[in-house]
Amino acid sequence: FAIGQRALLMRLPDGNVLWDCVSFIDPATIEIVRALGGLAAIAISHPHYYTTMVEWSRAFDNAPIFLHEADRQWVMRPDPAIQFWQGERHELSPGVTLIRCGGHFAGATVLHWAQGADGKGALLSGDIVQVGPDRKVSFMRSYPDLIPLDASSVQRIADALARWPFDPIYGAWWERVIRTGGKQAMEVSVRRYIDAVSRPPRD
Repeated sequence: FAIGQRALLMRLPDGNVLWDCVSFIDPATIEIVRALGGLAAIAISHPHYYTTMVEWSRAFDNAPIFLHEADRQWVMRPDPAIQFWQGERHELSPGVTLIRCGGHFAGATVLHWAQGADGKGALLSGDIVQVGPDRKVSFMRSYPDLIPLDASSVQRIADALARWPFDPIYGAWWERVIRTGGKQAMEVSVRRYIDAVSRPPRD
């Protein structure tokens, strides 16, 4: 199914949120999600994961789909359920905030959950902040073409997240999780990345 990314279901007092989207949806999955409380909203990090977002919305009483306005051009199937938000932040519910980072796409978004990790905060990053196997993170402009992100765009991502506390980072794939120390890993990784892409080439 697509590139094997995952969707994450956040079970929240004000209604569940589906973060990112996978292509496949079937009656069994719908039944499981309904048993867990259904969906109050869908939020997607960037256009590569738009997939069957309209089908997911319609399966759950036309749950609103939150996308950043800067990525409107990539929506191939307009629908009344889609709500475009503008600016740098959008609060879905108390303590659940979408943050525009840019980089991978102009409207590329992560989700901050203030109550996550027992109040330490959690970051759901998609592949905007890509969790690596070494418990660090990295950044790409284009994954299919292996085009790295420029230093200024990476710094913008770091600046966008600077004020937000978080301990774990949940990436786009099951094994891509930093369970603790995510904020520190992010800071170290940003410095490492910018240094690597900014230094003069070796002879």
